[in-house]
Amino acid sequence: MTSLSASLVRGALLSPLKRAGRPDAALPPDRPTRPAAPVAPGPLAAYGRICGFTESGALPLTYPHVLAFPDTMRLMTGRAFPLPVLGLVHTWIEIAPHRPVEPTEPLELTVYAQELNPHRRGTEVTMTTEARVAGELVWESRSGYLSRHAPRRPGQDPASTPSAAEAGANLPTSTASTAGRPAAASPEELPARAEWSLPGDLGRRYGAVSGDRNPIHLYPLTARLFRFPRAIAHGMWTAARCLAETRDPAAVRTVRIDFRAPVLLPATVTYAADAAGDAFALRGPGDRVHLVGAVTRKG
Repeated sequence: MTSLSASLVRGALLSPLKRAGRPDAALPPDRPTRPAAPVAPGPLAAYGRICGFTESGALPLTYPHVLAFPDTMRLMTGRAFPLPVLGLVHTWIEIAPHRPVEPTEPLELTVYAQELNPHRRGTEVTMTTEARVAGELVWESRSGYLSRHAPRRPGQDPASTPSAAEAGANLPTSTASTAGRPAAASPEELPARAEWSLPGDLGRRYGAVSGDRNPIHLYPLTARLFRFPRAIAHGMWTAARCLAETRDPAAVRTVRIDFRAPVLLPATVTYAADAAGDAFALRGPGDRVHLVGAVTRKG
């Protein structure tokens, strides 16, 4: 967590020096790797409690992403990374658990920047995380992060650039990110399964567990610096809380989650899902859609 906080500070200092959307931008070739080690039981238990996972033995589907996030941030806040980290929006994540992973297994984690793609609201980078046990690839994920900026076209009206809150709403991923993948189920067709009341300090509590203390999640004052009226819930908390409801996680082949709109804290949200729990959504008042997700299963 100390290294993650240092990365956030470094990213804040370097962000003003970077310009998103440069046509000649290149991604850093580095692949930071966390050496193989078993998972610490205390932090794992705290993560499970705040995200609603039961103690089933295997790691929660989202937990390798959390373990690797300090290395991801170290890469994204380095001088060689072309996008300013301040204001980056997590737009989607895909997870492929190749087999259940036990906490006692020595897990090696590697992260790298895979590609840059144009997005209608800016530039999107795809970050990849791979988890191995004794050389075997046991888990991997791909995540999209959006750097918002006005399209660099002659005559573009700067006033058309979206605010941070607007950019979080109904975000599609780039064409390259969605090609060849099944579309998420329509959130309007999914029946409500549960209602969750989220406290105003959820971002601070999850930040203490995950190490992700991005200021947009902590306090109304720090969130307003980025044009959010209140602190917002971590996208990865909303993803994890929904996946905690998934039946038989050992049978999951892939997960795709698209983040649509930020959850302003405190909040009351509705978890909606089909009968099998393989298509799900998180909705707010007025059926505002915060995320949509889809699970595919083995066999």
